[in-house]
Order: sequence, then C-alpha cells, then structure tokens
Amino acid sequence: MTMKKSIAALAFGLLTVGLGFPADAGTSSKRIAFSVNYAGNTFRQQMIKAFQNVADKATSDGIIAGAKVFVTSENSVTEQAAQVRSLVLQGYDAIVITAASGDALNGAVKEACDAGIFVVTFDGLVSEPCAYKIEVDYHSLGLQQGEFFKQRLRDGGNLLQVRGIAGIPAEQQISDGHFDGLKDSKFKVAGTVYGQWTQTVARKEVAAILPTLPEIAGVLTEGGDGFGTAQAFADAGRPVPVIFLGNRFEELKWWKEQRDANGYKTHSAASNPASSTLAFWVAQQLLDGAKVPNHLPDNLVTVGPDELDSALANIKPGEVVSKSYTKDDTINLIKATQ
Repeated sequence: MTMKKSIAALAFGLLTVGLGFPADAGTSSKRIAFSVNYAGNTFRQQMIKAFQNVADKATSDGIIAGAKVFVTSENSVTEQAAQVRSLVLQGYDAIVITAASGDALNGAVKEACDAGIFVVTFDGLVSEPCAYKIEVDYHSLGLQQGEFFKQRLRDGGNLLQVRGIAGIPAEQQISDGHFDGLKDSKFKVAGTVYGQWTQTVARKEVAAILPTLPEIAGVLTEGGDGFGTAQAFADAGRPVPVIFLGNRFEELKWWKEQRDANGYKTHSAASNPASSTLAFWVAQQLLDGAKVPNHLPDNLVTVGPDELDSALANIKPGEVVSKSYTKDDTINLIKATQ
C-alpha cells in the first residue's frame, strides 16, 4: 500500500469511529470484567447470571476473548476499590461496575480510565466523569409509589417505609421519590426499616418494629422486600396492608393468591436485573470503537393487575421479572440516544 493510500485509509477509519460506526479491528481479543459490590439477594444473583450467560455466549461466538464476575463482600467500598485496581493490573480491557459508593470509587475508576480501560457503571453508579453510566430513574420508582398510594388509599393513613441498603445512591433516590410522591397528601410515614432488598431481612426488621407502630395502611418498598414484609404482618396477626411490590416471583405469587382469595389490589415495579446485559454490550461496543453517549437510559419494569398472570408465568421461583438486551438492542439504544 502506498503512503497516500495508508493516510487515506487511516482518515477513513477515524471518520467512521467519529460517526459512531464499529471499528474494523473487532473485539475478539478483548476481555471484560464485572465488579459487583453486593450479591446477597435474588435480584443481584439474577443480574450476575444474566451477565455471565451473555458473556459466555459472546466468548463462544468469538466476539470477545473472555469475561469474569468479581464480587466484593458486604458492600465494602475499600475492597471494591482495591478490586478495580487489581482488574487494571490484570489487563482487562473494560470493567463493568455496580458501585458500593457514588464517589468513594472515583479514584480507582479514574486510574482505570487513565490506563485506557473503558468503565461502564449501572445500578450503583459512580460520579467520575470518565465512566459511562447506564441510568435507571430510581427517583421515579419511589415517586410512582407515593402517587399510587394517593390514588389507591384516598383517605390517607400511616405508612411503613422499607428501605434497601444505606449509602447506595440508588437507594437514596428511591427514598427521596417516596416522599416527593407523597407531597400534599394525608399520609404519614410512621416508621422506617432497612430490609436490604432481601425477603428474610425485611421480615425480621419489620417484625421488630411492628409492636411500636399504629395501624398501617400501606408499605413503601424498594424491591425484594414485599413478601417478607407481608409475612411479618401475618406472623404478628395484624391485617396485611397494601404493599407496593418489586417484581419478585415470591411477591407476585403471593399477590396472585391474595387477589384470588380476597381481591387484593396493588402494583409492582422494579429496575431490570438483566440491565447487566446492556452494560456488557455497551462495554463491547466501546471496545469495538462505537461512539457511545456518556449517559444511557434503562427503563423500569412494571407489573400492573392486568399483567400479573403473564408476568408470573414467565419467571421461576427466586427470579425477578426482567428483560435481557441483545447486541442489536444495545446498538439501537445507542443510536436513539445520540
């Protein structure tokens, strides 16, 4: 090839990357790591499984060289920061992260970016500008709960709030949404517990606070805690209030049983555990030279009374209603967001 042709080819390659088209080099030699801050509930376990399934298929198809999941213990910021630095030293080309802290990991993330590694965060985001962020509007998850109760229980009443894990930005956003949704209403939040997005923990924590609470009309939740909350009320021999649910099989099964027995009415919504598949394909597209916006949206998954039976029929015990992303889905989302 002549020098003129080489320069022309280089110019064309740079132009196509700038326009957001995949580079020619491909990603067959690239490796992607997934750093998970917490895996102690069904939502996170399904998230990890969805990522690994897609990553394994992409590896067997020759799209990437490999991918591996790394989980920290007990949502430890210090451990996760050290883990990210270790992944840099291990030579991973992209790192997907669910972060234990919105800002405490920024130093490790910046070091990864400076080393030429793409960082994609979701579910638990970091604030470091170099990281790509897949954003769920968690505030709207809380907001729609407050608005639901204003419509469902027009006379107001006392509410119990069951929160997730303290210190995670998404958790605080949901809680803020709860209170914003309840503005100008007749409701009072009579008590708050942290259920850690887990049925067993929620059951224990709600059982502990129930003796101190007045009659409860409804329960604000954050996901993974609805069925445990219902069990705590039943264990205490107290009427089960209207509990906003979080798309888990056990919750939806319980809802269906209550609906069939006594016409129980509620609603269910949660973020998508399979958003990990979107994060994987975003990382792959970045490695392939695509121009990706720094912020990408991911929608909540909602289940209303009309969708209850079909949603329940499509998940197994221990699972959460979800939607996996394909490579084409991701490319289309990137194009729509640019």
